[in-house]
This record gives sequence, structure tokens and C-alpha cells, in this order.
Amino acid sequence: MVVGTTSGAGKSTVVTALCRAFARRGVRVAPFKAQNMSTHLATTADGGTIGRAQAMQALAAGVEPDRRMGPVLLRPTGERTSRVLVLGEEVGLDDAQGYGARAALLRPLALEALTSLRRDHDVVVLEGAGGAAEINLLDRDLVNLPLAAAAGIPAVLVVDIERGGAFAAAYGTWALLPERLRERLAGFVVNSFRGDVALLEDGLRDLEERTGVPVLGVLPHLGDHLMLAAEDSLDLADVRRPVRGASAAENGRGPVRVAVVRLPRLSDPYGLDPLVLEPDVELSWASRAAEVEAADLVVLPTGDGPEADAAWVAVRGLGEALDSARAQGRLLVLDRPGLLEDDGTRRALLGEVARVRGRDFEPAELGFGEAVQAHLDHLAGWVETHLDVERLLRLAATAVPAGEGPGW
Repeated sequence: MVVGTTSGAGKSTVVTALCRAFARRGVRVAPFKAQNMSTHLATTADGGTIGRAQAMQALAAGVEPDRRMGPVLLRPTGERTSRVLVLGEEVGLDDAQGYGARAALLRPLALEALTSLRRDHDVVVLEGAGGAAEINLLDRDLVNLPLAAAAGIPAVLVVDIERGGAFAAAYGTWALLPERLRERLAGFVVNSFRGDVALLEDGLRDLEERTGVPVLGVLPHLGDHLMLAAEDSLDLADVRRPVRGASAAENGRGPVRVAVVRLPRLSDPYGLDPLVLEPDVELSWASRAAEVEAADLVVLPTGDGPEADAAWVAVRGLGEALDSARAQGRLLVLDRPGLLEDDGTRRALLGEVARVRGRDFEPAELGFGEAVQAHLDHLAGWVETHLDVERLLRLAATAVPAGEGPGW
């Protein structure tokens, strides 16, 4: 299990990287996240729904997305309510208190899904959610260390050092956990470090001495490497940053400026990833009329629902700007899954926009599918270089056999 000190610590990325790294060693591996709260969804071959991140992790592992990989999914419908999906099917609408009561009933189901998945694979890499020491929620936690304890699975704790306070976050998480959960922690992983690792050595040794838990590695910041299928809403501002292409710098006309309307709850931001990978596209979010008006192409993605999206557009005063973009042929409504993933469609669209708007566009060297695979291999290389992957496999082998854990 990979847990974190906070949301956005890098759990999803580390799980994705490990799935690919293990698969490259011939290990039959699968991802699992017992409970996810997200509007970023993917569909399984049999019509079920799981989180988009688990679908990307399955791709990294070289296996088909499976309902069991995300047995409980909460799809927010507002500030306080979420649709509850169990094994890919909607079962109800809960607020926080209502879900608290439901969570206790879902614990056996989550453990059963995990056990079933483990029996079909050599290794299952579990992803936690939020912070591992949310002590106000431990009594109903079915996704973090309580699940690891129930299944008899070791865990590693990921801490994002770029946010500051990493040593306090790591030690504080360890200290707050009750002993039965603390003993599940088999290692720390420091993520997103910039600089000379030697500067950390004294602190890492001190952390090990205080906790008795080893530091398994320090992962460097991924720098300008573009991230795909962002799991956490905290990550979206970072991964959708503008990118300026080489041809734009040569003649000064500039890249194609694409503005994506930033609806509050996107259902499939992964649909924007093909644009992220184009070097001659400058991609940015738009939440004001001026940002819509300045773009060469405006993309209106799929949000929480037509009524909610329309209300948000009205509140932001974007209606007139979007109508103008539509009338001028600058508006793309992204209402078809995979529309931009088709290399021919995407290249033709951006080429025509560039021609009409006096911009420069040279397609990316790799097609989208190839670029995604290259991205996954890059992440695998990242953990293979900076973590002891063989040690992690040996750690995974210490898990209690599937179905023989102590249970809840």
C-alpha cells in the first residue's frame, strides 16, 4: 500500500510508476484504490465506472481496467453531497454523515474486492487517499492503513518535500497513528526533491532513528515532465501549464493558444491530455471572459451536468464570450470521449486553427498512444533509479496471503 501524509503527496504517481516498473519485470500486477472521491472517471469493458487514475494505473500494469480496482467511488454533486458507486454501479446519494454510516457496511465489500484481485495477480499495489493519519476519520476509514491492517499488507508513506515541513509531516503521521496501524508502515518515500540529496542525509537518519522506519528512497521532482490523468484537483493547475513550442520561437508568430473553460467539476480532464502533449499548443484555464476572448481555440469540457455548468457560466459572465467564440468557429465542445485522442482529428483541428489565426503548429513527434506509453515508461525509470524496486517486491512478498488477513 502507498499512503501519503497529505492529498497531492504523489501517491497516484508512485502507484502508476510501480505498476509499470513491476510489469517490466514480468510481474502480474494490478492497481487498487478501495475508495476514491473524484469526478474524473473511466469506464470498464463491462460498462462499470472507476476512477480515471486507476484506469491509467491499469494501463501502466498492462491489464484491463476492472471494477474491483475501485470498488467504492464517490462522485461529488455539490459541496456536501456525493453519488455513491459500488463496484461500478450507483447505489445512492449521501452527505458526509450519511456516508459515514454507509462506510462501515462497505468495509467487508472493499476487502473482498481486494482479496479477489490479489488472487488473480502476483502483486496488487494499493493507493491510499488523503492523509494516512486523519484521526477524525479512522473509525470509518476503508482505504488507508485500517485496510492494510485488515488485509495484512505492508505500507510505505509518501511525503512531498517541496511543500515544506516534510520531516514534521512524516514524523507527525507516524506519531498520530495507533500502534496497530503504525506497525503497518514499512518505509518512508520522500517525493519531489530538488537539489543535492546529501543535504537531506542527517534529517533522514534522524527520522529513521526516531521512528524505527527506514527511508526507502528520495524521488527527485519530475521537473518539466508533463503529467497525465491528474488524480487530485490540487494537481490540475500544475499539469495543465502552458507549453511553448520550438517553431513558435523561430518566427515569432507564436503557438496556438487554447483556453479550457474551468468548470468547477470536470468529469474527464484526461480528455485534455492530448493537448498537453502538443509542443505548439499553449494551454491555459479560462474562468473570465477576457481569457476566452484572447484564445485561438476555446474548449468547453464536460462538467458535472448541463444545469450546473450553465449556472457556473452565467455566474462568471462567460455566456456572451462563449457565444462569440461559437459564432466565430473558435469553440470546441468536448462532449465525446476520446475525441482529441485521435491523432488525425486533433492535428487537423489544430492545423486549421493555426492557419486561420496566423499561428504556428507542428504536431508532436509521437502519437497520443505512443506518448502515453512513453510517459509511463518515464515514470517507471524514475522509481527504478531512485527507489530499490527489488526491495519493494520483497516487501510486498511479506503480505499475508490473500484471504488470510485478520479482517476488520
